[in-house]
Amino acid sequence: MSRSAEVLRILDRYLIEVVERYELCPWARAARLGSEIAADVLWGAPSEADWVAAASALLARPAARVAMVVAPELAVAPAELRAIRDRVAARLAHAGVADFHPDAALDLATPARLVPFLRRSPDPLLQLVPLALLDAVRAPPPPADRARQAQLLGGRGEPPRPGAVERIAAANHATVARHAADIAAALDAIAADRAAAYARAGIGSARG
Repeated sequence: MSRSAEVLRILDRYLIEVVERYELCPWARAARLGSEIAADVLWGAPSEADWVAAASALLARPAARVAMVVAPELAVAPAELRAIRDRVAARLAHAGVADFHPDAALDLATPARLVPFLRRSPDPLLQLVPLALLDAVRAPPPPADRARQAQLLGGRGEPPRPGAVERIAAANHATVARHAADIAAALDAIAADRAAAYARAGIGSARG
């Protein structure tokens, strides 16, 4: 198996055994099975131009709805990866960019503070999604009709549902609160597989 194939195999384990199994993203399984996820591997310490070129090439693929650019040999702290994300996002204004990093502690204080743990990928990576798709997900629910508005103003009826992003964040918070130990064990197992596989394949890494 090639070095790139090993990196993508480890990434698939994370997507299937963590993201999909615990439904941390409601579209992840359908995107993978529909071949809508495009991934590439950058070696060493990629330059900003390397990140941008790889991401642009992936997003240009006809079926791609999600692009993942992985840097398995990059020794970078979470804050440094966020800075890379910001610079890449500034150059790819048509895409939303999220950073995933293997070093993230579990913090269940709020749904927002849980996000880094949800993105505890085996290797540093940037995920890119066209803004048109993100805007469709983030769109607020349609306004209530006149009769429903009257009920709400009169204190009757249920309040409007939160948007999709808020619902997903709340669901993820509840899921991780219930299954934190199992998720952490899955992440640790993937990390152990990664360390052994990368050593066999000669992939350099600052982590064990």
